[in-house]
Amino acid sequence: MPQYNILNADHYLLEISLRRETVPSFKEYPFSLPIIRHFRTLSPHPKITFIVGENGSGKSTLLEAIAVAWGFNPEGGTKNFNFQTRASHSPLHKHLKLLKGLTPKDGFFFRAESFFNLATEIENLDKGAGPRLIIDSYGGIYLHNQSHGESFFATIQNRFGGNGLYLLDEPEAALSPTRQMSMLLLLHQLVQKHSQFIIATHSPILLAYPDADIYQIGDKGLCKIAYEDTSNYIVTKAFINNPRGMIARLFEGD
Repeated sequence: MPQYNILNADHYLLEISLRRETVPSFKEYPFSLPIIRHFRTLSPHPKITFIVGENGSGKSTLLEAIAVAWGFNPEGGTKNFNFQTRASHSPLHKHLKLLKGLTPKDGFFFRAESFFNLATEIENLDKGAGPRLIIDSYGGIYLHNQSHGESFFATIQNRFGGNGLYLLDEPEAALSPTRQMSMLLLLHQLVQKHSQFIIATHSPILLAYPDADIYQIGDKGLCKIAYEDTSNYIVTKAFINNPRGMIARLFEGD
């Protein structure tokens, strides 16, 4: 396990650990998930850390817990947001310990699943507000007045200012492949502005970012893995190289 000198740290979130002695039972959700049951510590990359895994493997559960433990609203936004549409987050955050380094000037928890709720909250807060509106920090056009993909991209392009910690849960969900490549450029520009990201994703395009760590969820929890060894890359490459053959195999015996 890395030993950090916090005084010499050059990024914001140095280490995440599970207080295993406080967990009520590893037979109960979410602690029964392999990603949590085997979790001890994770040292995020100073720039970008990716978490990949199948649906239901727990990547969003872990990212949500990290976000809440940091002080973000469970449904997304900055630390200044304090709204609740439906209390669905797990108690995992209560059992995480975060080792912090530098204090970020900015931060955001971007959650595709509840982005609609965040967009609604921004409109509600701006009703009757003075000349300075929250939406001005998001590009000036209310997110509900844009397409799903446009609102996702506008948030990251306009609201993320750099020098921050950004937690992103499936940010590619509404983005075309071309927009995902544009997002890669945005991520790189923000990294150059001393930003740190932890991203849960299915996108082989985003995963291609060259200076990052990738952790894949398996039966034994998180495992650091090379880009070309991720199931996301392997399956996508196999399909693109032989779509007719892959479809024939999928439909075999149907």
